[in-house]
Amino acid sequence: MTPDIETIGIADLFGPPSSARDRTDAGIMAAAAGIGFMAVRDFPGDDWLTPDKRAQLLRIFALPDEEKQKLLRWNFDRSKKNVYRGWFPLQPTAVSYKEGIDMGPDLADAADASVSDDPLCEPTPLPAEDNLPGWRAAAADYYRAMETVGNALMRSIARGLGLPETIFDAYFDHGISTLRLIRYPLRNANAGVDIRGPEFSVVHKGETRTIIGREHADSGFVTLLAQDGVEGLQAKNLAGEWIDVPPANRMLAVNFGQLLERWTGGRVRATRHRVIAPKTARFSIPFFYEPRVDAEIAPLPLTGVEPFEPFLYGDYLWEAATNFVEMSGIKHLRQPRSKKAS
Repeated sequence: MTPDIETIGIADLFGPPSSARDRTDAGIMAAAAGIGFMAVRDFPGDDWLTPDKRAQLLRIFALPDEEKQKLLRWNFDRSKKNVYRGWFPLQPTAVSYKEGIDMGPDLADAADASVSDDPLCEPTPLPAEDNLPGWRAAAADYYRAMETVGNALMRSIARGLGLPETIFDAYFDHGISTLRLIRYPLRNANAGVDIRGPEFSVVHKGETRTIIGREHADSGFVTLLAQDGVEGLQAKNLAGEWIDVPPANRMLAVNFGQLLERWTGGRVRATRHRVIAPKTARFSIPFFYEPRVDAEIAPLPLTGVEPFEPFLYGDYLWEAATNFVEMSGIKHLRQPRSKKAS
């Protein structure tokens, strides 16, 4: 990693209290309060972060188009009922040039999925087992591994803030974490889009590069990103400079979301990041570790933090997520669930 982005071994987070765990907590808190970005290694499930194992998950992109179309969301196919989970296709005129699928907790445990009329809790459309033998089991295993890492980081952040380590636990019971698989193909120069303008291109290290993932900060708690060995991800450091987040095997790039920044009164930073086009197709696997949909986010017992009006995570998430291009046109499909909103 670059000097701005520290790599932290987190094996001690999965053991008993110790001075080594305290040091790990301190390193995580320093990264969270500083640039808001870090890389982590040495955790249960890190064997997934190798080319061979990642390829098991990324097989879904080899499906024929007609099979991908069965997984589409409502805003891309009005015959579909799913609006939040499922497939999003390439959108040639958008700055963010990607296709992929968003999957919820029913992927890992269909029996435990909540029965709800909330679109944030809808089941995930998944490919048939016959079309991708063993894929569902692999994706479920990966989802559970990332939940374990997310939980360990959540408790570490709590300790780093001087709070009881279990203070966040109840919020994440039946959480609605999302596993997303993304493919960024090379942009078709003949798609009728002028990519020379400032919205579509930047100069990085003296070279003009196309933006394929628009600058943003994630909306949730923490994001665990597995990269495929292809560069392109960049984070904005404290000086306002764009720095590369190099991809590495057996490591996750970790960034914190706007929910956590707000919840902690700014003690944790939600870092802005983007993706610029590499010389080859790029794949990435982000896992968004998120609370349950009806969790009421209220001020933490931290000194010197401005109070805020409690809000429901689902209301907050829907408002934020539906601003992204792959979720466009669905904001009206869910009304706020808080009593205050009604």
